Amino acid sequence: MFEEQVTKVKITSLVILVGMGAMLAAVSTDHWAVLSPRVEKLNITCQVAYFGLWRLCKKTIFMVEDDPEWKGCGPISSAGEKNCSYFKHFTSGEEAELFEVKTQKEYNISAAAIAIFSLVFMTLGTLCVIFSFGKGRDYLLRPAGMFFAFAGLCIIISVEVMRQSVKRMIDSDETIWFEYYYSWSFACACASFTLLILSGAALLLISMPHMPRNPWETCMDAEPDTLD
Repeated sequence: MFEEQVTKVKITSLVILVGMGAMLAAVSTDHWAVLSPRVEKLNITCQVAYFGLWRLCKKTIFMVEDDPEWKGCGPISSAGEKNCSYFKHFTSGEEAELFEVKTQKEYNISAAAIAIFSLVFMTLGTLCVIFSFGKGRDYLLRPAGMFFAFAGLCIIISVEVMRQSVKRMIDSDETIWFEYYYSWSFACACASFTLLILSGAALLLISMPHMPRNPWETCMDAEPDTLD
């Protein structure tokens, strides 16, 4: 690889590292969505729920302050007792059973499975980038770009599946949830999608064959014909 190309790959790799960090933070944390029941008066105890791809957490909060823009329980940063449990398709438990009744189990399984595919693509892309720094291995940048683009697409599909799950929970008459918002894990997933898609496209562009700046460069570089 030319020095200019190596520099471009290194800069793109830094962006990829940020995108990978955002994805790992999103997949491993529980703050994708926050759900709250309606709270119409103060000096009462209420429960707010938040969850990610793997766990449901509930926090008991004592409401003492009124927020005119928020009619639910919280804010989640308030002091309170927290209890987390894994979803029932991983382990059994009372909290998991309660969550399964109030949401579509297929939605959560799908979001988690797609996120795992995203991690696999991200790992493959990372290996390709590492090996591409060897002499004569710049051809690995092309599959690396595709793998990172696939990883970005998978994580945004997982985000959309999670968003639809939350929407159906809020719209359902069988749930107590009235207010909701997406938290920082959700934002990390969206950020990783943007960074990985852009990085994948950048690697594909870098790996493309060099195009002549002027039309006559190709003619000048060509070997002259010899007469027999």
